[in-house]
Amino acid sequence: WSCMMVTHRPFGSLLIANRGEIACRIIRSAQARGLQTIAVYSEADRDSLHVRMADRTCYLGGAAPADSYLNIQVLCSAIMQSGAQAVHPGYGFLAENAEFAEAVIQCGAVWVGPSPQAIRAMGNKARAKELMQQAGVICIPGYEGSDQSDAMLVHQANLIGYPIMVKAAAGGGGRGMRLVAAADLLPQALERARAESLQAFGSSELILERAVLDARHVEIQIAGDALGNMIYLGERDCSVQRRHQKLIEEAPSPAVDTTLRARMGEMAVQAARSIDYVGVGTVECLLTAAGDFYFMEMNTRLQVEHAVTEAIFGLDLVDWQFDLAAGQRLPLSQEQAVFHGHAIEVRLTAEDVSTGFLPQSGQVLRWCPPEQLPGIRVDHCLKDMAVVSPHYDSMIAKIIAVGATREQALMRLTGALSQCVLLGIPTNQQFLLACLRHAAFVSGHICTDFVDRYRAHGLMTQQVPSEQTIVRAAVAALGLLPRKGGEEHALVSAFENRLQSVASTVNLTRNQQVWQVSVQVLRDRTLRVRILDACSGSLSACHELVHLPDHLVFSCDAHGVHIFDAGCAWSFEIDDPRRGQPEQVSSGTLRAPLGARVSSVLVAQGECVLKGQPLAILEAMKMEHTMTAAFDGVVTDLHVQTGTQVRAGAHLMTVVAA
Repeated sequence: WSCMMVTHRPFGSLLIANRGEIACRIIRSAQARGLQTIAVYSEADRDSLHVRMADRTCYLGGAAPADSYLNIQVLCSAIMQSGAQAVHPGYGFLAENAEFAEAVIQCGAVWVGPSPQAIRAMGNKARAKELMQQAGVICIPGYEGSDQSDAMLVHQANLIGYPIMVKAAAGGGGRGMRLVAAADLLPQALERARAESLQAFGSSELILERAVLDARHVEIQIAGDALGNMIYLGERDCSVQRRHQKLIEEAPSPAVDTTLRARMGEMAVQAARSIDYVGVGTVECLLTAAGDFYFMEMNTRLQVEHAVTEAIFGLDLVDWQFDLAAGQRLPLSQEQAVFHGHAIEVRLTAEDVSTGFLPQSGQVLRWCPPEQLPGIRVDHCLKDMAVVSPHYDSMIAKIIAVGATREQALMRLTGALSQCVLLGIPTNQQFLLACLRHAAFVSGHICTDFVDRYRAHGLMTQQVPSEQTIVRAAVAALGLLPRKGGEEHALVSAFENRLQSVASTVNLTRNQQVWQVSVQVLRDRTLRVRILDACSGSLSACHELVHLPDHLVFSCDAHGVHIFDAGCAWSFEIDDPRRGQPEQVSSGTLRAPLGARVSSVLVAQGECVLKGQPLAILEAMKMEHTMTAAFDGVVTDLHVQTGTQVRAGAHLMTVVAA
């Protein structure tokens, strides 16, 4: 181990070296404790909620993480200038960076987390597995050797047997991870995993593991103090994932009984003791249907899903972190660590599920979280007109429900998520609801392949708006709702301020479907409505005496009208006949679907390509999106290169039909 010692001492001020919902969550616990809080922020976060909540603030630099939240030198300057007595790293960014922990300590501040030595021990998956095997912890069979040649990795994969998992040795969060079903797919998987790992973690080292299929992802919360006491706080089931990244977590796991919980907890404590762990951490495992479990990795930080553990144990893990960093004893013994009830959490992300969870950025027009419902907690950093930046993670909020039973927690969470209003950018809200309502999830019989297994059975189905939703969207677009002043029947048109006796018409477009909606206001706040399917020219509906809604949550912007109706956020373009037809994919012009960094250009000018061939890989909000050829052709007009930052809609290249 390094000779650096971690100093444990009381502190009165805290700098949070993070952003977003975790920064807000830490600030709340710190202020409840009486600590003075210091927020750091990038150019993109000047008006962020976490900046407004803190007692003091420090500006870091540009929006790019490398210029701000990942810049150790800039963060250390903020620590010194602010006089912060302690630093909490949150999760993500530098939370598991041993160099940053050492730098904080060298600044004279208390590091709210485990020692740099412990972070370094678990920071590399290959070295971590070696340490765990020496400590007698059961690990997934695989290869963690220093020979990283393709020949050696192919040879080791053949010895392990397919399917196998390729993983970034330095990483986590699903980055640099590939499931490989057969030997002929391994070379490409190695190439992509190396490139992704190098970009995300600065290291291209890989490990191989036998793929444990039909398994659950179960993790154990542990905590240890500087006096040598160590306990586990139950387990969390994190099996609902996309791209190896968690979406839904619950505690306790439906698959773990008292005996298995004790076995897994003792293993987690054994793993933590082997590196003299002090602080809060998590040991992640794969659990088979037969009850066998294997160590995967240890997260030397607070987990995103820590709230479900807090809910069933009735404690504040961030407050525990403060105590442990100050050198205090654990507040509970293992015998006193008893949980009650059940908790489930969903991660609300700014993503377009229909395009393969493509990250989205933009402005939040309306945000109304269901925070007042019984048994519901919402962790977020959102407000009306907040901007979701393409530079950071796509997770924008967490909704947690707790109940006496799993059934009650699930019912509460489903109800809360159905009432959560976020307008302006696409989210995974309806996908999460589909997961929570799926029979397999309701029964608790799920594995890590839940999303892939059931994606064709309703999870990815796009919602179709009802007639009521179409009418309400038209009413919102036409400005027919009462003014805020409450004058009865004071109706206005957003376009021409038409009189009540004249019908107003608007074209609404959603997913290439166009509805022409004619609305006429009659007496007693009733409407005459006519809906025409503009694509086929057929009359979809014609109604009289439809009541004008008393209340409708909606917003309009340059892209159209956004409404919340029937437990769902809907976006419609307001069609302008003066606009030209949208550019078709068949035209061969490849445009960026979102603001992103071009992490790889896979073709050259003049190169012949085949339909479906990858052309470029875009990276935004910690996720990758592969652009492919729509047909056979030749690449022309190549406008980008690896490392280029592009805006949504930017012309990347053109493919001319061969």
